[in-house]
Amino acid sequence: MHTPPHRPSRPARPLSALVTVAALALAASACGGTASSGKNSADQGPGKPGGTYTVALTEPNHLTPGQTTDSYAIQVIQGLFDTPVTLDPKDGHVLPLAAASVESADQRVWTVKLRPDGVFHNGEKVTAQSFADAWNAAAYGPNGWESNYYFAQIEGYPDLNPDEGQQPKGDKLSGLKVVDDTTLQVTLSAPFSQFPMMLAFTAFAPLPKAAFTDTKAFDAHPVGNGPFQMDGDWVHDQKIALKKSASYAGTRKAMADGVTFKIFTSKDTAFTELQAGNVDIMTTVPAARAPEAKRTFGDRYSVRPSGTMDYLGLPLWDKRFQNPELRRALSMAIDRPGVTQAIYNGVFKPADSVVAPMIPGHRDGACGEACAYAPAKAKALFDRAGGFSGPLELYFSNSDPTYEQWMTAVANQLKQNLGIQEVTFKKMASADLGPILNKRKGTGPYRQNWVIDYPSMQNYLDGLYNPDNRMGWSSKEFDALIAEGNAATSAKDGLVAYQKAEDLALKEMPLVPLWNWQDQSAWSDKVGHVLIDPYITGLHLDEVTVKQ
Repeated sequence: MHTPPHRPSRPARPLSALVTVAALALAASACGGTASSGKNSADQGPGKPGGTYTVALTEPNHLTPGQTTDSYAIQVIQGLFDTPVTLDPKDGHVLPLAAASVESADQRVWTVKLRPDGVFHNGEKVTAQSFADAWNAAAYGPNGWESNYYFAQIEGYPDLNPDEGQQPKGDKLSGLKVVDDTTLQVTLSAPFSQFPMMLAFTAFAPLPKAAFTDTKAFDAHPVGNGPFQMDGDWVHDQKIALKKSASYAGTRKAMADGVTFKIFTSKDTAFTELQAGNVDIMTTVPAARAPEAKRTFGDRYSVRPSGTMDYLGLPLWDKRFQNPELRRALSMAIDRPGVTQAIYNGVFKPADSVVAPMIPGHRDGACGEACAYAPAKAKALFDRAGGFSGPLELYFSNSDPTYEQWMTAVANQLKQNLGIQEVTFKKMASADLGPILNKRKGTGPYRQNWVIDYPSMQNYLDGLYNPDNRMGWSSKEFDALIAEGNAATSAKDGLVAYQKAEDLALKEMPLVPLWNWQDQSAWSDKVGHVLIDPYITGLHLDEVTVKQ
């Protein structure tokens, strides 16, 4: 199966396209949901406090929250840091965490009231300034932090991220005001009702003063405010060990005394170690091992819906891809059910929309004929569009063997169904592919995925098709529809405009939706209370119990 997805690095987009209206206040109640109820959890007995367990992981790129949007990193960071809010694993609604409340009278000026008892693992008090410092560091363009984009809604962002060749006008967001130790006022450039939901993302975690004195040392041994703290430095390509924080006063009290992430380069090797009892939890079982996992682990094997979608992005700056009919022909020539069955044992599901089925506003069959396998119609459409000249180069990373497997299947289908004679592969490390795509230097379609940051249509549509998108696609009509949806009086009222925007994007087809992931996990009989939900990336480390 795939390695956990990487959120693509995304350049900032103009603030004018980020507008929405609605009110949301948080009740100061316990967070996190109940891990022992519902289909999102697996309770293998009550367990007792204490003990340690291990989790299989792929090497992260950073452990400082604002520096990464990498899913491997986020799994660790969620144990080390409390963000202002979290999302309920049952339905994705907002719950308080480091914040006691997040309120606004106009959805533009937000007041974040913090819990007064928050402390970092080094004893430093968590204050409104801790959040402001962290957000400013991420938003300051010259720092080059991956999460920069997420702060684009806050007033003053353009001053920190000027056009190429220009100097920033400052290094602090004018929209952040520290009122007192427990009050942070956030002024957005325009009303945005889903702002509280965004605050669950790890980029919005606070940072202590130590994070800015030696950033490299901090990244190897981050000091957070969450239920776990580092137990020694990050041993690259080997392990990351955490232990229960004695100073933690929040609502996510850790059940276990510690957790060690064992780092593997191969998912198959990690699964073998799980079978041997050398790893306790694997959140991403390889698809090829799914039948074996089901037989071996029984009710300790779980398949759950995911908000992640694989897609084929198209380089519209290349004139060969500028005709929407040709792009639709490429989509209709791909046998999604065949690929998901052959490569993913039917666990992944063919995409019929840009938006995952678990997201409010999803419509079954939104993509219609354009996402259905119809080789004869695809060939007719392809010919009418003028066909394709030259070699077709397919880009993908080498981080998982299934990428090449399904790319090979797609290449064969495009050859057979459309008559494209020459299809070549551009396989490379993920770290090398990202900059090529971000700078629009690719010369052919590329494999990527989208991972939800929060459960909203807006997150998919804005993230994938914003004016700085990797495909080079632009549509004033699309942007206007997104702005209309954002300006609705509630998130629900905005769905009609978002759906119209999705219809337009699917008609133009600058990217080809392929399939939706489902998360496959398995765990040993040593652990229980395993909760992996679709709204926040990864395993709820604090919920896991160890049988003793």
